[in-house]
Amino acid sequence: MTPFLDALTFQAGYNAALVSLGAALLGFAAGCTGAFTTLRRRALVSDAMAHATLPGIGLAFLAMAVLGGDGRALAGLLAGAALSALAGLVWLQHLTRTRLPEDAAIAATLSTAYGLGILILTVIQNLALGRPAGLEGFLLGSTAGMLRSEAILIAAGGAVTLSLLFLLRRPLVMTAFDPAHARLMGVNTRAVDMALLLLTLACVLTGLRVVGLILIVALLITPALAARLWSDRMGGVALLAGAIGAASGHLGAALSLALPDLPTGPAIVLTAFAAFAISALVAPDKGVIAQILARARLRRTLRGSR
Repeated sequence: MTPFLDALTFQAGYNAALVSLGAALLGFAAGCTGAFTTLRRRALVSDAMAHATLPGIGLAFLAMAVLGGDGRALAGLLAGAALSALAGLVWLQHLTRTRLPEDAAIAATLSTAYGLGILILTVIQNLALGRPAGLEGFLLGSTAGMLRSEAILIAAGGAVTLSLLFLLRRPLVMTAFDPAHARLMGVNTRAVDMALLLLTLACVLTGLRVVGLILIVALLITPALAARLWSDRMGGVALLAGAIGAASGHLGAALSLALPDLPTGPAIVLTAFAAFAISALVAPDKGVIAQILARARLRRTLRGSR
């Protein structure tokens, strides 16, 4: 327990504190953004964007290695991931404008992009270019060697995302609840939807280094689902989702530091799921226990009225 408590209280060393803070900041930004993403029913779109980042990571590495670098500059890799994800989003929107159902278009985009990314990474491993070791960390996250510059980049990305989310909160809520009414009120719902997807993409890019492209969607969605069990007000749901995400990031990172064989990304995601499971059990009104008690009270009332 001592290593775990040291990690929780930021007493486990500079690098451990850096990892915990970065994971907590990411969790807060992802939780707040995910509250709006789930409300707008865009969870699967964010999954497709996350998988579409992988080809861009590989191509960015090749470009930087050919230009004489080692190919592992985080800013360059994230830029490549962003361009690749945007290309995947454009392709997804093109498919949905055809007769193809949205879920089928998402599945096609997700699987194709992921397969292409794995192919590019496999080719990179067989080339004598740059330093490809560690690129696979973008699949499941790799935080143990996080540098101060990378933590600052994650914090800056999260801060920008949260600031834009706060500024756009009203049109985002209006578009999510009633797009037709929002259009009557003069809201450009297409632009609002695109802004939400771009904010989600920013969270995906920020989280690649911490939890990886496969698990970042869980960090976007799970805290939001847990928060919706506790509140019906959008502001409260977003803040609570951010708090659950931040706590999951910090606790998951602390568990990973205390148990060296436990990868950080899965630890963070499983901690978020534990928060959801507890919420599903004990949340007032919507929790399993509350519903069981409500049914019991209803049965007693019905028996008493006979």
